[in-house]
Amino acid sequence: MRAAEPALPGPLRWAGALLAWTNRVIATVAAVAVVAAGIVMTEEAMVRYFLRQAADWQDETAIFLLVGATFLSAAYVQSRRGHVAIEAVGGLLPPGVERIRRRVADLISFLFCGFFSWKSWVLCHEAWVEGYATFSSWAPPLWIPYLAMSVGMTLLTLQIALQLLAPQPADAPMEGRAHGHG
Repeated sequence: MRAAEPALPGPLRWAGALLAWTNRVIATVAAVAVVAAGIVMTEEAMVRYFLRQAADWQDETAIFLLVGATFLSAAYVQSRRGHVAIEAVGGLLPPGVERIRRRVADLISFLFCGFFSWKSWVLCHEAWVEGYATFSSWAPPLWIPYLAMSVGMTLLTLQIALQLLAPQPADAPMEGRAHGHG
């Protein structure tokens, strides 16, 4: 949590600190995954061009890495309020109405992400039990990206829940919140 954000009350403070640590670790892993995906795709291009060999593992590996990085880093991005937000209306509203609008948006986001998390876990379990795999000759199991999606959406839901439970200051500043930073 950033210093500008209000502290969580009592026992939620510990949960918030644990989630913040988890988010930082996962954001680092996600950054490594993005770099790894770039390396894998570069290797694919070089092997195809110079050695004239086709391989299908590179595309799926890069996709799995990018899916993992995207979903697993979502809670970190939310902890920074870095997801895309529309602030044009917020600047026109009185501060009290703007605070309510933000809380309602957070509540809707929490409900959506909670539902998405639940369905992701159902899908991951189904892929594990049924042995779902991709249709390529390599055929990696689909529970791998589904697990990343499930964990990432669960962490995002928990992050939004902590933000909903955090006390909101009476006059939350609007500066520096444009372009999705709010």
